[in-house]
Amino acid sequence: MAIKGIGGGAEWNVGAVDGTPVAGGGGPSFASALGNQLGALEKSQNAAADASRSLADGTATDPTQAVVAVERAQLSMQLAAQLRTKGTEALQELLRTQV
Repeated sequence: MAIKGIGGGAEWNVGAVDGTPVAGGGGPSFASALGNQLGALEKSQNAAADASRSLADGTATDPTQAVVAVERAQLSMQLAAQLRTKGTEALQELLRTQV
């Protein structure tokens, strides 16, 4: 199923649950998109750890950049936690639905 972005942006394709694209899709699956975002979150966390380490040992050239990296990583983690919570709540609601 292809979803057209607002403003004529890129087209998103949602694949099957097992990661294979649906017929006519050809785009990245939800699983690969989620994996990419988790990889970006991990990079953000690692960059924040490196920045805070360099700030602690006095080798940071720009302390504000270190603080910004840590705050960005914190906000990214909070967003990921909220998305996980909302996804879990949605799944629980679906399981409670009577057919």
